[in-house]
Amino acid sequence: MSVPTDSVVRGDSVADSPPLETPHTRVPSTEEYAQVQESEEFGELRRSYRSFAFPLTIAFITWYLLYVLLSSYAGGFMGAKVVGNINVALVLGVLQFVSTFLIAWWYARTAAAKLDPKAEAIKTRMEGGA
Repeated sequence: MSVPTDSVVRGDSVADSPPLETPHTRVPSTEEYAQVQESEEFGELRRSYRSFAFPLTIAFITWYLLYVLLSSYAGGFMGAKVVGNINVALVLGVLQFVSTFLIAWWYARTAAAKLDPKAEAIKTRMEGGA
Protein backbone atom coordinates (compact mmCIF):
# COMPACT_ATOMS: atom_id res chain seq x y z
CA MET A 1 0.00 0.00 0.00
CA SER A 2 1.44 3.35 -0.94
CA VAL A 3 0.74 6.76 0.54
CA PRO A 4 -0.05 9.55 -1.91
CA THR A 5 2.75 12.11 -2.00
CA ASP A 6 0.38 15.08 -1.66
CA SER A 7 -1.13 13.88 1.64
CA VAL A 8 0.30 14.63 5.06
CA VAL A 9 0.79 11.71 7.41
CA ARG A 10 0.01 12.66 11.02
CA GLY A 11 1.12 10.96 14.19
CA ASP A 12 4.86 11.25 13.80
CA SER A 13 6.85 13.59 15.99
CA VAL A 14 7.99 15.82 13.13
CA ALA A 15 4.50 16.61 11.85
CA ASP A 16 3.13 17.21 15.35
CA SER A 17 5.99 19.35 16.66
CA PRO A 18 5.33 23.05 17.23
CA PRO A 19 6.95 25.60 14.95
CA LEU A 20 10.42 26.75 15.99
CA GLU A 21 9.42 30.40 16.12
CA THR A 22 6.34 31.47 18.01
CA PRO A 23 4.41 34.63 17.14
CA HIS A 24 5.69 36.29 20.36
CA THR A 25 9.36 36.08 19.44
CA ARG A 26 11.34 37.88 16.82
CA VAL A 27 14.64 37.12 15.17
CA PRO A 28 17.32 39.65 16.19
CA SER A 29 19.44 41.34 13.56
CA THR A 30 23.14 40.77 13.05
CA GLU A 31 23.87 44.17 14.57
CA GLU A 32 21.89 43.28 17.70
CA TYR A 33 23.87 40.06 18.08
CA ALA A 34 27.11 42.04 17.76
CA GLN A 35 25.94 44.56 20.38
CA VAL A 36 25.02 41.83 22.84
CA GLN A 37 28.31 40.07 22.26
CA GLU A 38 30.15 43.26 23.18
CA SER A 39 27.97 43.99 26.21
CA GLU A 40 29.20 43.72 29.80
CA GLU A 41 26.38 41.30 30.65
CA PHE A 42 27.44 38.85 27.93
CA GLY A 43 31.08 39.25 28.97
CA GLU A 44 30.11 38.34 32.54
CA LEU A 45 28.23 35.26 31.31
CA ARG A 46 31.26 34.20 29.25
CA ARG A 47 33.63 34.77 32.20
CA SER A 48 31.37 32.78 34.52
CA TYR A 49 31.29 29.87 32.11
CA ARG A 50 35.01 29.93 31.40
CA SER A 51 36.02 30.26 35.04
CA PHE A 52 34.08 27.08 35.77
CA ALA A 53 34.57 24.97 32.64
CA PHE A 54 38.21 25.57 31.72
CA PRO A 55 39.87 24.72 35.06
CA LEU A 56 37.63 21.69 35.51
CA THR A 57 38.38 20.50 31.98
CA ILE A 58 42.12 20.87 32.51
CA ALA A 59 41.91 19.03 35.84
CA PHE A 60 39.91 16.17 34.32
CA ILE A 61 42.20 15.79 31.31
CA THR A 62 45.21 15.76 33.64
CA TRP A 63 43.54 13.12 35.80
CA TYR A 64 42.71 11.03 32.72
CA LEU A 65 46.22 11.30 31.28
CA LEU A 66 47.72 10.38 34.66
CA TYR A 67 45.63 7.19 34.59
CA VAL A 68 46.76 6.38 31.03
CA LEU A 69 50.42 7.07 31.84
CA LEU A 70 50.30 5.00 35.02
CA SER A 71 48.67 2.17 33.08
CA SER A 72 51.39 2.34 30.43
CA TYR A 73 54.51 2.90 32.52
CA ALA A 74 53.74 1.87 36.10
CA GLY A 75 52.44 -1.66 35.65
CA GLY A 76 53.75 -2.78 39.01
CA PHE A 77 51.95 0.02 40.85
CA MET A 78 48.72 -0.42 38.90
CA GLY A 79 48.81 -4.18 39.45
CA ALA A 80 49.19 -3.87 43.20
CA LYS A 81 46.37 -5.65 45.02
CA VAL A 82 44.10 -3.49 47.15
CA VAL A 83 41.57 -6.05 48.39
CA GLY A 84 41.28 -9.61 47.05
CA ASN A 85 41.51 -9.50 43.26
CA ILE A 86 40.86 -5.74 43.12
CA ASN A 87 43.97 -3.83 42.12
CA VAL A 88 44.91 -0.15 41.91
CA ALA A 89 44.13 -0.03 38.17
CA LEU A 90 40.56 -1.15 38.73
CA VAL A 91 40.02 1.33 41.56
CA LEU A 92 41.42 4.23 39.52
CA GLY A 93 39.41 3.10 36.46
CA VAL A 94 36.17 3.11 38.43
CA LEU A 95 37.10 6.52 39.85
CA GLN A 96 37.37 7.78 36.25
CA PHE A 97 33.68 7.00 35.76
CA VAL A 98 32.73 8.39 39.16
CA SER A 99 34.57 11.65 38.49
CA THR A 100 32.94 11.97 35.06
CA PHE A 101 29.46 11.71 36.55
CA LEU A 102 30.32 14.05 39.42
CA ILE A 103 31.63 16.67 37.01
CA ALA A 104 28.49 16.39 34.86
CA TRP A 105 26.27 16.72 37.95
CA TRP A 106 28.28 19.67 39.27
CA TYR A 107 28.19 21.43 35.90
CA ALA A 108 24.42 20.93 35.52
CA ARG A 109 23.85 22.29 39.02
CA THR A 110 26.14 25.30 38.49
CA ALA A 111 24.68 26.05 35.07
CA ALA A 112 21.13 25.95 36.40
CA ALA A 113 21.97 28.23 39.30
CA LYS A 114 24.38 30.73 37.72
CA LEU A 115 24.66 30.49 33.94
CA ASP A 116 21.13 29.75 32.77
CA PRO A 117 19.46 32.76 34.46
CA LYS A 118 21.99 35.12 32.84
CA ALA A 119 21.60 33.47 29.45
CA GLU A 120 17.81 33.49 29.72
CA ALA A 121 17.81 37.22 30.54
CA ILE A 122 19.90 37.95 27.45
CA LYS A 123 17.72 35.70 25.28
CA THR A 124 14.50 37.28 26.53
CA ARG A 125 15.79 40.77 25.82
CA MET A 126 17.03 39.73 22.35
CA GLU A 127 13.65 38.24 21.43
CA GLY A 128 11.84 41.37 22.51
CA GLY A 129 10.31 40.04 25.71
CA ALA A 130 11.87 42.68 27.96
